[in-house]
Amino acid sequence: MQVTETLAEGLKHEFQISVPASDLDAKADVRFVELKDKVRLNGFRPGKVPVSHLKKVYGRSVMAETIDQTIRDTNSQIFTERGFRLATEPKVTMPTEQKAVEDILTGKSDLTYTVSIEVVPTIALADFKSFAVEKPVVEVTGADVDEAIKRIADQNRSFAAKGDGAKAENGDRVTISFKGTIDGAPFDGGTGENIQVTIGSNTFIPGFEEQLLGIGAGETRVLKVSFPKNYASEKLAGQPAEFETTATLIEAPQETAINDEFAKTLGLESLDKLKEAARERLVAEFAGATRQRVKRMLLDRLDESHRFEAPPSLVEEEFNLMWNSIKAEMESGGKTFADEDTTEEAAREEYHKIADRRVRLGLVLSEIGEKNKITVTDDEVSRAVIERARQMPGHEKESISSLNSPTSRKRRSRARISTRTMRPRRALPDDIGPALRPCGETGIAAVSAAMRWRKNQLELE
Repeated sequence: MQVTETLAEGLKHEFQISVPASDLDAKADVRFVELKDKVRLNGFRPGKVPVSHLKKVYGRSVMAETIDQTIRDTNSQIFTERGFRLATEPKVTMPTEQKAVEDILTGKSDLTYTVSIEVVPTIALADFKSFAVEKPVVEVTGADVDEAIKRIADQNRSFAAKGDGAKAENGDRVTISFKGTIDGAPFDGGTGENIQVTIGSNTFIPGFEEQLLGIGAGETRVLKVSFPKNYASEKLAGQPAEFETTATLIEAPQETAINDEFAKTLGLESLDKLKEAARERLVAEFAGATRQRVKRMLLDRLDESHRFEAPPSLVEEEFNLMWNSIKAEMESGGKTFADEDTTEEAAREEYHKIADRRVRLGLVLSEIGEKNKITVTDDEVSRAVIERARQMPGHEKESISSLNSPTSRKRRSRARISTRTMRPRRALPDDIGPALRPCGETGIAAVSAAMRWRKNQLELE
């Protein structure tokens, strides 16, 4: 066997390998001897089939199998001897001309092929004893609890009918009946009776609720809207429509008294129990926000301390995964790069940088895991999947799929860096970041807004 390295540029290597036809024949003969005792052919007793006859029947398939195994064994030997860790699967290039292939299969010529690889660089880990990270300590105050409960109360308001002649305002609840048409023809699902709409809730298609402002009970209007391009029904997506709409009742939101009775409507015994529940949830959410900040600081230090060339193919693979997701989200939301105050070229450059960072950090964490014999249990993976899904409401399936992807599994090893490198520091909730303040439907989801910022999330992973 002859091995010649024909390319050695950075992390890319290429070898030309030549295996003598005599070596292939010898390996194939061993395989034929093995088959002799296993093959059953009509006219021959078990184990008595001549090898010459086996070669006539199975010659090409056995030689193809031998070539495949020889390539795998040879490649493995080459990589092991040189201490290579592959970043991607080797790319093997074989002869393609019919005569050349036929000559190899029939043993008339040597097996000659090239194999191209991209390797993982040698990673020199930094001295983690020099790492020091401040860990913000957040104290949940009574004002934080009261603010959270007030938001819950606002979201559970009751409504009362307005007087005669009253007009609908933002925040009012309007009971309507409507008939929708497209190009003058009714369509499935376009009719509704006694439907309650809260103006400003954005629960109907864009533009619908705004046209109810100023409407009175008994008044009929024709509302002109267009279905979003990403609407669930393909027949309606992007279509302009008209809805003949009649309002039957206008109601205004009422102030909710925050007391024991209100707490009981939420399934709790008293207002004190509601405050306890709100405080516990806030503490957990602030702790999660703190963890994300500490994680970001640690990853930034790892990034700064480990500058090396990442395997280009891994970076490109990571970029494509992110870019396809970003493009899908933008198309789904009907947004353009101009809407985000950027250009596609600038966005691609930014996400290429993020992809490079993610690959390098993944390799560093993997190296830390191997050096410290850190393993990840199935239970830990399951908890991570569930937590990821919780952080992306409405995108649970996509979140779980991304965690179960081959690329994500490659990065699964995670290092546990000692908390002794963290110095506690008292902080107010605002110090963590405005986007991490309590928010959301329950009034206590402190982390959700930040996690929806896609780019930051990609940098954190």
